[in-house]
Amino acid sequence: MAARRILGILIFFLAFGQAVYAGEGGEISKYFNDASREVKATDDPVQKRDILMNSLQKMNSALEMIENTGLAGNNDRTAAMRLRTTLQEKQDELMGENSFERVSDAQLNAFSDYVVQDMQQADQYVTLSLVTILLIVILLVLIL
Repeated sequence: MAARRILGILIFFLAFGQAVYAGEGGEISKYFNDASREVKATDDPVQKRDILMNSLQKMNSALEMIENTGLAGNNDRTAAMRLRTTLQEKQDELMGENSFERVSDAQLNAFSDYVVQDMQQADQYVTLSLVTILLIVILLVLIL
């Protein structure tokens, strides 16, 4: 019985601590900021493109899971769908698909900055509940 209480308290503090952290920092833009740093740390354009594509796809997958679960409300599902559309456009631009001109190898660092800035702006116009942000963080950790 005592072990269950301790486990419950630990889960509460881990979840609460993570929720506060997710709410303050703009967790989505932080995720892409980390990817941008990783892109700039490598010299190989193929690796840069892979890092960017993987980060876009993982976030897109996490948002798709949020949309498909019953855990998110209608507003959060709509916001997730809008973000997924934006992320898909970034993927298309990165790879030169669907009428987008492919980002050149020389512009990959700048493109990673552009994605970070766009996601920072998305934090301002797309409102997700703290629970949904927490779910995204958990899914990203599980996908990674």
